[in-house]
This record gives sequence, C-alpha cells and structure tokens, in this order.
Amino acid sequence: MNQQLVENIVSEVIKKVQDEMCVEIEASGKHVHLSRGAIDALFGEGYQLTKAKELSQPGQYACKERVTLIGPKGSLHNVVVLGPERKASQVEVSLTDALSLGIKVPVRESGKIEGTPGVIIASDKNMIRLDKGLIAAKRHIHMTPDDAKKFNVQNGEVVQVKVFSQRPLIFDDVLVRVSPSFETYMHIDYDEANACGFSKATKGKIIKLGK
Repeated sequence: MNQQLVENIVSEVIKKVQDEMCVEIEASGKHVHLSRGAIDALFGEGYQLTKAKELSQPGQYACKERVTLIGPKGSLHNVVVLGPERKASQVEVSLTDALSLGIKVPVRESGKIEGTPGVIIASDKNMIRLDKGLIAAKRHIHMTPDDAKKFNVQNGEVVQVKVFSQRPLIFDDVLVRVSPSFETYMHIDYDEANACGFSKATKGKIIKLGK
C-alpha cells in the first residue's frame, strides 16, 4: 500500500471520528437584533427588514440593512442587522469591538441584558440610544435534543470544548443550550476565532467537566 493511500485512509478515518464525536463551530461577527420600536425609529414606521441570507439556526437570517454603533471613543460601521425582530433590542460585539467603542461590555448569555450598558445605533435616516443591551456573547452551543442525548449534556450545562484547528486549544465555560428549534453548532466571536485559528468547518469535541 503506497504512502499517499495510507494518508488518505487515515484522513478519512479522522474525519469520520470528528464528525461523530464533535460539533461544528461557527464564528459570529458583531451584529444587532432590533425590536419593533427600534426598527420603526431607525428605518421608518412599519418598515420590514429585508432578508439577505439564511443562518444556520432555523428562522434566523442576516438582513440587507446595516447600522453604525457609536460609543464615547469611536464607531463601528456596517454592522449587520439580524432578523426576525425581537421583543428587546440587543447588540453583540467582541471585547475588541468594545474597546473601539470605549464601553466596558459584560460577557452575557443572549437575552440576559439587565444591567448591561447601552449604545447609540444609527441608520442612514435616524439614530436611537439604547439604555441597555450591549453584550459580548457568552460562547455557547446550540443543540438539538437528540444531539444532547448523544453527547450526554443538558440544557444550561457548562462544558469545555477542545478545538481542532490551526491553533488547537480548549475553550472553557461553554454554555449548552438545548431546544427543538435549534440546529447543533457552537458559536464563538471573532476574538475567539482568531485565538484558535478558526477556519470554515472547524470542529470541537465536548469535554464534560469532572470527566
């Protein structure tokens, strides 16, 4: 058996094992979720967001609309709006982005925005000031109930994830979120993506704490 064939077989075996034992990782850039009131204020009464691209999570999509985030020390331009609209507006940035804005941003689970700082959001037509909602998203895994059984984890459990990438590392403090409305993907921000040498289809192995 020649060397190239052996390498191909080994590569296929490794890929199969990773597909079976690992979750795919996605890197998420800065983005904005808007309430109905915020959409009306930024784009006009009754305005409907324009779907541009479906995302991995069912029903979630990137919109054509872009906004600018304005902080005490700087601005972030061309920030994508994600749909559909939410009950409360939320802005997700990396800690590096937060430094550019000049705002100290807490790491929070999505939706838990009480006690968080606000930020100014500007469109081509108007601007609004949020009194809360600016966070750095806690790294997390969206997971289907079937995959939760497969990986022996529960909703709300915190795990580690060993990332197989150009710069392998282990992410600690990863929140598992289980729902029938999810598809199984781990989400990290661009700071974390750069730290692990992320590329498309990067995978990670879940490590249960104490195991």
